[in-house]
Amino acid sequence: MSGNYRNNNLKHTIGVLVENQPGVLSRVAGLFSGRGFNIESLTVAETNEPGMSRITLVTIGDQHIMEQIIKQLNKLINVIKVIDFQDTEFVEREMALIKVKADKQSRAEILRIVDIFRAKVVDVSPSSYIIEVTGDDGKIEAILELLGQFGILELARTGKAAMARGRKDIHKKKGNGNGK
Repeated sequence: MSGNYRNNNLKHTIGVLVENQPGVLSRVAGLFSGRGFNIESLTVAETNEPGMSRITLVTIGDQHIMEQIIKQLNKLINVIKVIDFQDTEFVEREMALIKVKADKQSRAEILRIVDIFRAKVVDVSPSSYIIEVTGDDGKIEAILELLGQFGILELARTGKAAMARGRKDIHKKKGNGNGK
């Protein structure tokens, strides 16, 4: 499960099932910005259900704030269901592309790190590698820390994708936001 404390607030991963219509993402993001809340991570993609998309976002707040956010999200037009994964067992993953300096002396060590993290080199140039790694926050942060000693030239992260474990399904009836 996810959960880092910052300023006595808990990090929340929220899944939002929406109709795949123009302006839906803007309304969801506007709800957060209009109330002064930051979105730390945001991913959006179509689902296996025709005409639906899934938004996964990460934000920080206490339980009261999250309850208000979920209520407001559920009121938005085109929102089908909202789940706060906080009290739900879930799987989350993120992908990162990391461009790291790779001279002749460091290439072998970088490849060992890539192997240890089950990452892969997706591009090679005379002076750098681009590495693809997928995992949770801890894995991404750990490989970044190790590769940092060689010099990270560029970094692109996808943001989190999350899904409840087991039989829980975001496609089932609109609920109270707790995924049950």
